[in-house]
Amino acid sequence: MMKFFIKISVISVSIFTLSGCTKYLDQSPDSTWTELDTPDKVSQLLGTAYPQANYILFCESMSDNVADKGAGVIERTNQDPFSFSDVQDTKEDSPEMYWQACYTAIASANNALKACAAAADTSLYQAQKGEALVARAYAHFMLVTFFSKFYDSTTAAQDAGIPYVTTPETVVMKQYERKTVAYVYEMIEKDLLQGLPLINDVKYKVPHYHFNTSAAYAFATRFYLFKKDYRKVVEYANKTFPNNDLASNMRPWNTTYSTMTPAELYATYSNASEKANLLLVETPSAYGRYVGRYRYGLDYAHETAILGQNVTGGNFVYPIYYYGTRDYFVPKLTEYFVKSSVNATIGDPYVMVPLFTTEEVLFNRAEANLYLGNTDAVLADMNLFASKRIKSYSTAAHRITTSSIKTYYQTSSLANALLNTIMDFKRAEYLQEGQRWFDLQRYKISVTHYTVFGEELTLGADDKRRVLQIPASALTSGITLNPR
Repeated sequence: MMKFFIKISVISVSIFTLSGCTKYLDQSPDSTWTELDTPDKVSQLLGTAYPQANYILFCESMSDNVADKGAGVIERTNQDPFSFSDVQDTKEDSPEMYWQACYTAIASANNALKACAAAADTSLYQAQKGEALVARAYAHFMLVTFFSKFYDSTTAAQDAGIPYVTTPETVVMKQYERKTVAYVYEMIEKDLLQGLPLINDVKYKVPHYHFNTSAAYAFATRFYLFKKDYRKVVEYANKTFPNNDLASNMRPWNTTYSTMTPAELYATYSNASEKANLLLVETPSAYGRYVGRYRYGLDYAHETAILGQNVTGGNFVYPIYYYGTRDYFVPKLTEYFVKSSVNATIGDPYVMVPLFTTEEVLFNRAEANLYLGNTDAVLADMNLFASKRIKSYSTAAHRITTSSIKTYYQTSSLANALLNTIMDFKRAEYLQEGQRWFDLQRYKISVTHYTVFGEELTLGADDKRRVLQIPASALTSGITLNPR
């Protein structure tokens, strides 16, 4: 059997790193290296096959959910995205750290796949192979979503993609090419479809930290929604839970959650015991510490617009808290602090981020059914969502109908009214979680920010700045930067 070794504690990857290269591949294995000769050891490695970096801050800061509050915590990771400028920082919560984290995760997936293929009995490694393939697909998907033009079937074959890496590096400063967005999507789909049938939930001690079956199907619904293959969105959404039971796996906002204190919500929202969290990842991040305090963030006007009146005629149950008079937040993602050693007084802040949730599956299915012309299915999903998000919900008072949504949105177009309902509900659900940016990108919606000095900053539908800039350090690997 071919022997394959990998250092479990630190995955060192030279591709597109922020600083110098670590020539770990030139070194002989020692006592700190582990031979990947069992499925359990490969599974341990796969714990690092998820991007351990946070995209929420720069996504939220670019979106139409935020305002210049005139004062607050100032970080380049918040200020630069608000002004639609390339982020001049490489620390936690930056696009550059996210880029690096994705390729580090991809390196872990590729090393796991190599170990699976080298095993004497590959049949024992099928679940690990499946997880590695889906994890590799996900990291590339997020990279192409942020660092390339958004997928458009009419231009994807010409639009520059990102390097799709399928083998571990064996040389320092290997050269890569971007190819096209179409190619990247083809590779994502190939990995996803090959990996999905191999996922085995019983192999995980804590399924929510891995691509379990439900999380993998949820990823498929997002991928195919972005690709506009709506029938597959519905197909995978209906497979996400046994008996297609989304209802009992949604967050109980207007029942259990409504009685919780902020501390209890923080302890619950991104916990692995919460059924709505299909996939969680640990990320170094200051977001939990400053979410309500960043200068460029949610203010009263935006809170009122997003969480105020809605199509049901009722009120959303989401609780809004604030520091002082301008810093608004919903208790969702909290910081936990990891000391650098047992007796240390210093360390690093982390946030546990839900990458996929039950609610996204519902929204993706509803939007897909809209384009498939299945109006009743869209209304059923939107009414299900409302039943768990509206205060004192009752079917008689709050039921959404074709007539009520057209009246609310003042349109004769049922399709437009349905889409507005989905987008408004989704915006409210994922407030301060970064998801709004994906919808702004998909529909090429212009975003305008205003500074307290009266300056108007606009990001148009085709503005080149909608595509995040590839780190300058990637130039050494032959990667071209995005135009500005």
